[in-house]
Amino acid sequence: MATVTFKNDTVCNLAGTEINVGDAAPEVTVVNCNPMLQNETVGGAQEQVQLVIVVPSLDTGVCDAETRRFNTEVASLENVNVKTVSMDLPFSAANFCSTAGIDNIAVCSDFRNKDFSNAYGMLLADGPLAGVTCRAIFVIGTDGKVAYKQLVPEITQEPDYDEVLAAAKAAN
Repeated sequence: MATVTFKNDTVCNLAGTEINVGDAAPEVTVVNCNPMLQNETVGGAQEQVQLVIVVPSLDTGVCDAETRRFNTEVASLENVNVKTVSMDLPFSAANFCSTAGIDNIAVCSDFRNKDFSNAYGMLLADGPLAGVTCRAIFVIGTDGKVAYKQLVPEITQEPDYDEVLAAAKAAN
């Protein structure tokens, strides 16, 4: 079972099926905030490379900064479908997107049944944030296989953006 830390001192176990590079990316449904409550598919083979950004909650400073930065950085990517997945309610996510000017990312929620979190092994099973997603990134090739994975070991830190963007470009 994979683990991450929270504030460098609390170890949090991750629940679900751990998915790694080379594995088939499970096809699951999440809920988009724009258009509101529309089902979105994550994983599986698709016409575009998928960049899936997993965050605990858009209502935190780190997740806010990460989402804003990716929104800017991914604007130049071609043939890449970018989704952010969290446990935030779609209504809250929509408010965040309108305030932050998020328009290059489909911001989605896994609140209904945690299918994504369990299928990808991204659900925090214990600790103070139990029940939300950890911080991670997946790049899924058009063949539906995971081409890149970054599990951020300390949940309060941002990912390695340069590495993620290079992986998304390479998967194209």
